[in-house]
Amino acid sequence: MSPVDLGIDIHAKEQELKEIFANCSDVTFRPVQIDGETVIIMIYIDGLVNTDLLDNALLKLSFEGVPQGLGDVGTSGEALMQQILAVTETKVATSLQAVVDGILNANVAILIHGESDTILAKLQGFDKRTIQEPSIEYSIRGPKESFSETLNTNTSLLRRKIRSSKLKLKSLTVGEFTKTDVLIAYIEGIAQDSIVNEVINRVERICTDGLLDTSYIEEFIEDAPYSPFPLIQNTERPDIVAASLLEGKVAILEDGTPSVLIVPMTLWSGLQTPDDYYERYMYMSFVRLLRLLMVLLSLFLPATYVAVSTFHPQLIPSNLLYSIISAREGIPFSAVGEALIMEFMFEVLREASNRLPKQIGSAVSIVGALVIGQSAVQAGIVSAPMVIIVATTGIASFTIPRYSMGFAFRLLRFPILILGSIFGLYGIVLAALLMLIHMVTLHSFGVPYLAPVTPQVFYSLKDTLIRAPRWMLRKRMPFLSGSNNTRIPAVGKTGKRSDSKDDQKN
Repeated sequence: MSPVDLGIDIHAKEQELKEIFANCSDVTFRPVQIDGETVIIMIYIDGLVNTDLLDNALLKLSFEGVPQGLGDVGTSGEALMQQILAVTETKVATSLQAVVDGILNANVAILIHGESDTILAKLQGFDKRTIQEPSIEYSIRGPKESFSETLNTNTSLLRRKIRSSKLKLKSLTVGEFTKTDVLIAYIEGIAQDSIVNEVINRVERICTDGLLDTSYIEEFIEDAPYSPFPLIQNTERPDIVAASLLEGKVAILEDGTPSVLIVPMTLWSGLQTPDDYYERYMYMSFVRLLRLLMVLLSLFLPATYVAVSTFHPQLIPSNLLYSIISAREGIPFSAVGEALIMEFMFEVLREASNRLPKQIGSAVSIVGALVIGQSAVQAGIVSAPMVIIVATTGIASFTIPRYSMGFAFRLLRFPILILGSIFGLYGIVLAALLMLIHMVTLHSFGVPYLAPVTPQVFYSLKDTLIRAPRWMLRKRMPFLSGSNNTRIPAVGKTGKRSDSKDDQKN
C-alpha cells in the first residue's frame, strides 16, 4: 500500500478504510454527529481499545459544546482533540498505511471533517495477565516475579531493577503480517558495541510472515543451528535478564510472550541457577560441583554400564559382577538393548508428564515409572541393575536447570550409548572427545562457548565451576564487556576502598 495523501473528505477516507477492512467484523466505524452533521468518525478494533475515555469526551462535547478557554479552538473536532490530548498520547498520521497500522496496533483512528490528517489516539484496553511467580525457573530465595505477555510491563520490570539512563531499548518491528514489536535491551558502555550491532543486524534481517514467540527469533539468529547445544539463553525472570545485562550481555524482548532471549550464551551460564547468587557462596560452590557431576552421570552412566559389563567385566568387583550376572540371567536382550528400551520408556513418561495437566502429570510419571519398572523386572524383560542405572540417570538429568540444555544432554546420551556398546570404553572416550571438540568450535555472537575456561580468563573462573564471594567478582568477562569492565572497584569485604596489594590483585 503506497503512502498516499488521505485528502480532506471524511466520507471518502471512511470508504477507503472500509474497503481495506472488508469482512473484518471486529473493526468498528463510529460516526459522531453534531448539529445533524457528521464531523468525526472513530475507527477501532473491538477488544483492543478502551473506549470509555472517548465516550466521556463525546458526552461532554454533546452536552456542553465547544468549551471556552481553549485558545483558537473553533470546531468541535478540535475541541475533542484538546480533551483527548489531556489524558492520553496521540500522534498524527498523514498516510493511509499509517492509519491502518495504527488501528491494528490498538489505536483509535479519529477522522475529522475538513482535516487532511488523521489523529491516532493510544487507548489500549485489552486484558493483560498479571505479574506472577515463575512457573519454570523457580528459586528458593530471590524475586518471585516473572515476565508477562505485555511488552510495556516487561520493560517496566527491567527499569525497576536497572534505574539508569544507560539502559537502552532499541525498538524494531518484525513480521510481514504480525508486525511484532521487538526490543533490543543493553547497557551502554558495559555491552560491547560489536555484539549489540550484530544482534540488531541479525534481527533486522529476519524476513518472515510473523513472529509468535521469541523461539522464532532464536532459530533465525543462532550461530550453529545444527548443534544440539543451545547458543541462546531464554528466561522468564527479570532478575536474570538484569544480571545478564550487567555482565555485558544483550536481551531480546518480544511483545506477546513472557520469554526473553539473552545473548551471548556460554555452556556455564546454561548450568547456573538464580539461587547460585542468592545463597551463600560456599553452599552454591558445592552445589555447582554436584550439578556438574550429575551432568556427567546423566550423559555417560548408561553407556559406561553397558561398556563395562559387555567388554570390560574385569573392572567390576567380583561380588558385584556375580550380582549383575545373576540378575541378567534369563533376560532376552543384550545390555544395550535393555538400556535403549528403558531410556525410550523413560523419555516417553517424561514427555507424557509434560503434556498432562500439572495436577496429575507428576503423579502419572512417578506411578508409571514404578509400575513399568517393577513389571518389566518381574516379567524378565529387563534386569534390576539396568532399572537402577536408568532411574539414576533420569534423576541426575533433572538437576540440569535449563530445559534446552537438559534436552541437549538427553539427546547426546543415545549416540554415546551406541558407541559404548560397539567399542566399549574406547567408544565413550571417542564420543567425549568429539563432543569436546564440537563445543570448542562453537561461538555465540563471537564469544567462545566454553569461555572463560577456554580461552582461559583466570579471574573469570571464580564464577564458573564454583562461585567465589561476591566481593571477589570485581571484573566482567572480557569477551562480553565493553569499555566499562569493572563491576566492583578495589574495595574490601566491607565495601570500603582498599589500597592493599592483595585486594588489588583480585
